[in-house]
Amino acid sequence: MYLLRCRDGTLYCGWTNDLDRRLAAHAAGRGARYTASRRPVVLAAALPMPDRSAAMREEARIKRLPRAAKLALAAAHPPAFV
Repeated sequence: MYLLRCRDGTLYCGWTNDLDRRLAAHAAGRGARYTASRRPVVLAAALPMPDRSAAMREEARIKRLPRAAKLALAAAHPPAFV
């Protein structure tokens, strides 16, 4: 599960089993329609999940959070390789 910070300051939440590939797709404008018009995007948080089902549940949960909670999540789980 990952959280991106877009150029306009908005946050985008998604999940993947290959974070590097997915980030490259977002950077190229192919990751999602939402992020394509808000490039560049920066990885704000990356949370490992035990399986696809858990990642999808966490993504849905995070998308329902208010912006302040998403920002707190990003601050608490910065990506290890940034």
